Amino acid sequence: MFAVVRTGGKQYRVAAGDKIVVEKIDGDAGASISLSDVLLAGEGSELKSVEGLTVAAEIVAQQKADKVIVFKKRRRHNYRRRNGHRQNHTILKIVSVG
Repeated sequence: MFAVVRTGGKQYRVAAGDKIVVEKIDGDAGASISLSDVLLAGEGSELKSVEGLTVAAEIVAQQKADKVIVFKKRRRHNYRRRNGHRQNHTILKIVSVG
């Protein structure tokens, strides 16, 4: 069975046993969470009702993404700015759907 869940402003298609990388969710590694914002669920080509459906997940790790370099330059004005940023994210393992 699969489900489409929304978290952190993005949508993910998940099934039991999948690992996904999402925006940071509070909690320690090993903690269980429930994703209640289920948009779609089904099995094969059949769609099922999402009333009261939740997706159980376990937090695998809290990590930072790769560094993104922001470089600004204006020609002929001796203006250069270099800034780096690492976004926080959470790795989830889907335990069950439903």
